[in-house]
Amino acid sequence: MAIEVRIPTILRTYTDGQKAVEGGGATIDELFKDLESRHPGIRERLVDEAAGGELRRFVNVYLNDEDVRFLAGIGTELADGDSVTILPAVAGGKA
Repeated sequence: MAIEVRIPTILRTYTDGQKAVEGGGATIDELFKDLESRHPGIRERLVDEAAGGELRRFVNVYLNDEDVRFLAGIGTELADGDSVTILPAVAGGKA
């Protein structure tokens, strides 16, 4: 199973500068574990183990342009050819 994962600039130090990497897994959680096996340190930036293994608060993950928080979160199922985009949340602005 091949899943394309788009990596934000801030996490590219874990992927040797690559904008996108390939991974595999039946769920988002399995995909992140697969990424961790090839890109050590990336999973801890995405998943908060202290919060029961859920996505970190300021990390947004999209499966084919749908926010996984509105699907099944880290348990969202994947299919061959899916595209996952990781985006850091942005806050702030001018009042």
